[in-house]
Amino acid sequence: MIGIGFVYCVAGSFFATCAILGLADRRWANTLFHGLLATSFFAGDRIGDLSNGVLVLALVAIATSGRMRRGETAEAAAPHGPLLALALVIPAVALGGTFLFKQMPALVDSRQATLIALATGVLLALALCWAVLRRTPLEGVRAGRRLLDEIGWAAVMPQLLASLGAVFALAGVGEVVGGLVGQAIPAGSVLGAAIAYGLGMALFTIVMGNAFAAFPVMAAAVGIPLLVRQYGGDPAPVAAIGMLAGFCGTLLTPMAANFNIVPAALLELEDRYGVIRAQVATALPLLLFNILLLWWVVR
Repeated sequence: MIGIGFVYCVAGSFFATCAILGLADRRWANTLFHGLLATSFFAGDRIGDLSNGVLVLALVAIATSGRMRRGETAEAAAPHGPLLALALVIPAVALGGTFLFKQMPALVDSRQATLIALATGVLLALALCWAVLRRTPLEGVRAGRRLLDEIGWAAVMPQLLASLGAVFALAGVGEVVGGLVGQAIPAGSVLGAAIAYGLGMALFTIVMGNAFAAFPVMAAAVGIPLLVRQYGGDPAPVAAIGMLAGFCGTLLTPMAANFNIVPAALLELEDRYGVIRAQVATALPLLLFNILLLWWVVR
């Protein structure tokens, strides 16, 4: 059966190739950083918790050392039409594959259908680039490495922050927050629970920089015990709308560096927080809408 290991293999192969290219360029810090990332994808489930923790600390040490350098400059771009069409192959395959793979439980792990479809779309897009643009898959990896060089250490922030959310959940932060929220919400108030859940998702995301990190905490604090168990809400829309509320917080925080700070740097904006300021007018009304939608769905 094709499972999450397939996705890890694709991601690990990309970072391993980046490490080899960095070694050829004698960019030692980049080589070690990408090599450790490849190791985490290839062998993270076999090296144990302690070794994974040491690996993460090593990644942080390399990222903060200031020794990671930019590499080769961009090559001439392909014509915009074919390039855009080929780029759209990835989301198209991810969407279609999600529905298709869920109907093939004997072949594909249905729980990981979306990630497997996404990885399949990436491989298919690389193959089509080779056939249509006459560009080898290695050139696609080189382009990806150039983007990694521009983003730098912020590329791994979502992965690390999502892990932080899991640590907070295991440490019982959700239960503590739930106790405080339960004292503040009027008994039987679905609207109060919806506000606490939606606003809490946004605020925790602002602090932690990632909605995936905030979700385990707020789901354990409000989403599951109040909106689902006490008020009978459907877990699927409660979870989905909660994540959307968290993404509103993503639009408002410099902690989401790969979304808000890196684009400002790449665009050479004078205002480092210009992207965030432009997103406020979208984030706040959208957060209000998500809270009201959550209230309507649960009540």
